[in-house]
Amino acid sequence: AKNLQLMSSIKWLSRVPLSLGKAKELVKNILDNQLTSSSIEGYSWKEEVITYGEIKQRWLLVESQKRKESDLTKLSERSDKEKQKAHQALKSLMKKKFTSFEGATEAANNFSKRLKYHQLADIQIQEIPEKNQKKNQEIGKNLFQITATLGINTDQVNELEKRAGRFILATNELDDNRLSSDDILIKYKEQQAPERGFGFLKDPLFFADSVFLKSPQRVETMAMLMGLCLLVYSLGQRELRRQLKEAKTGLKNQLGKLTKTPTLRWLFQCFQGIHLLLLSGVKQIVNLTEERQLILSFFPTSSQKYYILSG
Repeated sequence: AKNLQLMSSIKWLSRVPLSLGKAKELVKNILDNQLTSSSIEGYSWKEEVITYGEIKQRWLLVESQKRKESDLTKLSERSDKEKQKAHQALKSLMKKKFTSFEGATEAANNFSKRLKYHQLADIQIQEIPEKNQKKNQEIGKNLFQITATLGINTDQVNELEKRAGRFILATNELDDNRLSSDDILIKYKEQQAPERGFGFLKDPLFFADSVFLKSPQRVETMAMLMGLCLLVYSLGQRELRRQLKEAKTGLKNQLGKLTKTPTLRWLFQCFQGIHLLLLSGVKQIVNLTEERQLILSFFPTSSQKYYILSG
C-alpha cells in the first residue's frame, strides 16, 4: 500500500499478489461463465474496479487456458503423491497407543493439519480393552488408539481448482479508452521478456545476495548496466533465433532434442572448455567440435573471428 501511495503520480501496471485478501476473494468468487474471451487466444478475463491502499484501480482477473490445464495436472499429481505418503503415515499413527483420550485427539488433529489436499474422516478414539494390553502395563492405566480414514479436503481442493490458471493484473489507469482490458494483458505480456531475463538473479549460483551497494547512485548505476546487458543479450538471442528460422533448422537443447528457440545462456554453457593455444607461434583452438562450429555458423563473423573461423 505504501508503494502505491508513492507511485500515485505515475501510471503503472503490475501483477497483484494472490496472498492479498481481496485478491483471494476475487479469484474465488468469479465464475467461469462471468469471464469474457480475450482477443489473445487462450485467455479470458473479468474486470473489477477496486480500491486498495486508498488508490482506486482496475483489477483484471485473467485466466489462461494453457496454464489452467498445467496447474490442474500438477494439482492432481501433488494430491496423489500426498495421498500415498499420508496412507503410510496414517497406518503408523493408528498403531500408536496413547495414555489419554486428549493426547490421541490432539495427535489426530495435528496429523490432519499437516495435510494440504486431504483430511482425516471418521475419526474415532477407542479405548484398548485391558486384556489386550501388555502384561507389564501399569494396572488401571488405560490406553487409547486412533482409527480414521483418509478423505479429500474438498474445500481446499475446490479453491485450488478455481485458482488454476488465474492471475490478477492491476493498473491505476481508470480510462479504459486509453487502456482497454485486452491492452492491460498485452502490456503485461510485453513486460515478461525482461522479467524472464532477470530470472537468473534467483539462481543461487549467481550469489545475488552477496552484492552490496552503499549508495542509491550505485544502485541506479547497477540497474542501468544490468538493463543494458539484458538488452544486448536479448538482441543476440533474437538474432540467433532469426537465423535458425531462416535456415529452417534448430540446435540441440539440454535434453539433446532440436529446438528452434535455444537460449544464449545454454549455448554459452556449451562453449565451456574451449581454449586458445599458441604452438610454435601458431594459434590453435582446442575442443572446437563440429557441433560447436555448427552453433557458431549462426553467429555473425564478428563472433566467429574469436574462434579463428573468420578473418
